[in-house]
Amino acid sequence: MRKSNYDKYPSTAVSGTAVVGWNNIVDALSSSFSSEPVWAIDLYVGSYETDFFDAFQKTGRQLVDVRTLMRPENEIEELTKRFLTDDVLFGYISNIRLSEYFDKEKIEKLHQRISEGGQYIIIGTGAGYVTSSDVPVVYADLARWEIQQRFRRHEVKALGIDRHEEAPSLQYKRGYFNDWNICDAHKDELFYSGRIRFWLDHNDRKQPKLITHSQLTEGLKQTVARPFRVVPFFDPAPWGGQWMKEVCDLNREEQNYGWCFDCVPEENSLLLQTENATLEFPSQDLVLWQSKSLLGERVWSRFGRSFPIRFDFLDTMGGGNLSLQVHPTNEFAHREFGLAYTQDESYYLLDAADDAVVYLGLKEGIDSVQMIEDLRAAQRGEISFPAEKYVNKFHARKHDHYLIPNGTIHCSGQNSMVLEISSTPNIFTFKLWDWNRLGLDGKPRPINVERGKDVIQWERTTPFVMEQLYNHFEVLSQEEGIQEERTGLHANEFIETRRHTFSKTVEHDTQGGVNVLNLCEGEEVSVESPTGAFEPFIVHYAETFIVPAAVGAYTITPSGISAGKACMTIKAIVR
Repeated sequence: MRKSNYDKYPSTAVSGTAVVGWNNIVDALSSSFSSEPVWAIDLYVGSYETDFFDAFQKTGRQLVDVRTLMRPENEIEELTKRFLTDDVLFGYISNIRLSEYFDKEKIEKLHQRISEGGQYIIIGTGAGYVTSSDVPVVYADLARWEIQQRFRRHEVKALGIDRHEEAPSLQYKRGYFNDWNICDAHKDELFYSGRIRFWLDHNDRKQPKLITHSQLTEGLKQTVARPFRVVPFFDPAPWGGQWMKEVCDLNREEQNYGWCFDCVPEENSLLLQTENATLEFPSQDLVLWQSKSLLGERVWSRFGRSFPIRFDFLDTMGGGNLSLQVHPTNEFAHREFGLAYTQDESYYLLDAADDAVVYLGLKEGIDSVQMIEDLRAAQRGEISFPAEKYVNKFHARKHDHYLIPNGTIHCSGQNSMVLEISSTPNIFTFKLWDWNRLGLDGKPRPINVERGKDVIQWERTTPFVMEQLYNHFEVLSQEEGIQEERTGLHANEFIETRRHTFSKTVEHDTQGGVNVLNLCEGEEVSVESPTGAFEPFIVHYAETFIVPAAVGAYTITPSGISAGKACMTIKAIVR
């Protein structure tokens, strides 16, 4: 049996050491800020706030809870409700600023109190906002994936409001559409203000870690100077499979793993390795503060500080079908959800069993009105939706590539391992039919027939699929030991994919734009700089890696036990 070499904890080395543990952190900060009458500890939403108050009580300073300076919860509820909406899944991207959460009179009273003397530590989300510009800041950052785990355990409050007892999906919706955008904007302002002296990683509640601002910025700069990987996370699904357990060396006791986010910087995290500790920070920090080096000028110009390419895994090996679904058009996504661009996708088959299938596009001559009526009847539980009556079903093979521009009905069937190469938005799926199945919580998953019918592109029938979406491969160049093909994506999508099959060194160049790649065949390759600008970067089977635009020229060579053997990468770029 193949032994997994998949690296679940990739990291970037930074110089110096970290301060580890609450007692040591409190002592270090008390010493560093001994001459400061006031300092602020700004928390990303989702923090265990009581941990900070418990830890810093020993300083003898007066501790101020930022939440006491905010407007009443009923006013915050009113402020945010138009962005959160009554929908169980979707909201609208908020443009609220952190300042709108606060009661100005309460802030003025705090400033008056401080001016009268005493020593203070201001703690909470917005601590940097409510204090004057000369007050130094410690920023306690938090990975998105860890926040989601805390939602599931009902452990943390939302921004300015306590909703920890709500369903995790509703907490996530509040974070995605409102809280995280507000906190990122505030964190960004603090970063460029020069006030942040230290960064605190408290993803591990029992062992928080502290580094200096210069160590963080050094780590971010080093990361974008070479190829790198973000920290993948894995999650079960109602349709989840068993492939990732073996290939990615995951817990065999879990029922299944359906998802892996292997390159979604807005959701993933980065590990920074000091001489004595490993610290975890949101990889979104890299997108915010190294955006041009990471994305390149032209990609940044189009997308701003937003990483536009998403690679993730969908494992149905030994599992079930994904939901039959469709993604909104750009127009619909912008109007209804406030998105800058929508969720375009593709399925690249990393692996497939003999009976694997993909559902894609509509059959010729179907009755669209009857199809919607059947979907509604299935939603009411009156029938099982006859998917094969309306939707094309293709036998799927390893290394097939199915292109899924928005508005195209689709579904990956059981016994396949999909590498999804797509635009970054990842929750905007209108499920049309879920195969009479319950979610992991034992409840039916939300179905969106009414939204789906408004975005399905009914002309995308069998001829369209065969001509434009099904294994649309084009050989671009070929020589002994190297073949390059264009495999997608569809002309409507802004991502282009290139597949290289090679047994010797292949030359690549970012051409001024970020590259995202996955080693989809072969045990190991070495990514190197022709000029020695970075150390050789080793990539293992099924690992996704990012080559920042600033890297420029690089090579990929089969290495280790794959030396001289055929390997394969799939690369995505922004057209």
